[in-house]
Order: sequence, then structure tokens, then C-alpha cells
Amino acid sequence: MNNPSPPAAVLQCQAVTKAYTQGPQAISVLRDIELQVMPGERVAIIGASGSGKSTLLNILGGLDLADSGEVTVAGQALSRLSADGRGKLRNRSLGFVYQFHHLLAEFTALENVAMPLLIGKLDSATANARAREMLAQVGLASRTSHKPSELSGGERQRVAIARALVTEPACVLMDEPTGNLDAHSAADIQALMLDLNQRIGTSFVVVTHDLTLASKMDRTLTLADGQLSEYNAQGPTGV
Repeated sequence: MNNPSPPAAVLQCQAVTKAYTQGPQAISVLRDIELQVMPGERVAIIGASGSGKSTLLNILGGLDLADSGEVTVAGQALSRLSADGRGKLRNRSLGFVYQFHHLLAEFTALENVAMPLLIGKLDSATANARAREMLAQVGLASRTSHKPSELSGGERQRVAIARALVTEPACVLMDEPTGNLDAHSAADIQALMLDLNQRIGTSFVVVTHDLTLASKMDRTLTLADGQLSEYNAQGPTGV
């Protein structure tokens, strides 16, 4: 009897490097980054301000391209796709949550959450039904018709998380998702993330300064001197 094949990584980063030109100098930001995220896995990335965490997240999401190396999302190499192809892959396979919710102020919570589905050419009735269901899953069934200005900070971030998950992506990339919230709202969002991960099975890659949030992930990595290493309280060790 053949053993089943192990699951494929939903996101993989191989020997990724990135540098920026500053005057006559090239400033190295990422050096030979290696990362593999499995289905349903929760990974935190911590590091000092300016260490390149957001740059790495943008490269993982295809919002920026590496100078060398490869990022593969849902089995597709980003460097081999056109800008339009990367956009379609992001819409289908990735979700994004930022420190600031980036909701569209003139639209309701329902309309904001339905937006990725409409961009993906889903009909409006189905998109609205799925958005309504996703808002219910994040505890906002009674707030679907409210605009962002009518919601609390924690509620706005819940809408942002619902928007990121409504397409049922393989992985959600989060940049300081609780960094702009008070302690109570941050704790609620952390609990919500863990609950949704367990119920839906979407993987999470979370860039954060919050060690409490990082401790709730399956793995915590440190980005320092352009390289990723396993985090421990005594200091980083090699991945």
C-alpha cells in the first residue's frame, strides 16, 4: 500500500534576496531567505523596526519582487507570472491584513468584505451572501450595513480579517494586525485569528512586535541582518 504524499507547502520562499539602492550604495535588506509554510500553519515573524519584515511580507505577497530567489504561492512561482497574473493569484490564494484596516470609507462592512469576490468576477448576489456569512463568523452579523466610521477600531479590524478570508485563501499575510488596537481589542482579535485558523484551516504569516501574539503561533522566526532564524528567549538559532 502506497503512503499518501505529504501536503505541499502553501507558500515557499527559496534563497530570496532583496537590496535597495541608496545613492551609490546598495543596501542589502534580505539575504538568502528560506521559508516554508504548510497548510493551516501559523507562523510569526518578529524583528526590530527596519529589519525588513514588511519588505519580506510584500515579496511573499507578490506586491514586490525579489532581486533573486523564488517565492511560490499555491504551487505557482511568482517570478514567472505577469503583474496581472500575480494580481489574480493574490485575489485567489492570498489574503492581507494590515495594522491600519484600509477599509473603503464610503462602503459598508458588507460591501468592503464582498469587494475581493467582486474583483474576482463572482456575481453580486453570491458575493454578498458569502460576505454576510464571513461577517457573521467574525461576530459582526448585526453590523453589515455600517460604514467604517460607525465601527470601533476592533470592529474595523474584524471587517478587515473577514475581507482577507472571504475568498478562502491558502494563506493570509498580516502586518502588525493588532498594533493599532487597545489591549482588550488586541486580545479579542488574537482569539478570533486562532479560532478562524482552527475552523477554516487557512495558514497565517504574521509580522508583529507583539510577543504575546507571536507565542500563540505554531512557529516564531526572527528576521535580523537580512536572515530568518528560529526564535527563542535566549536568542535566535538557525532555521
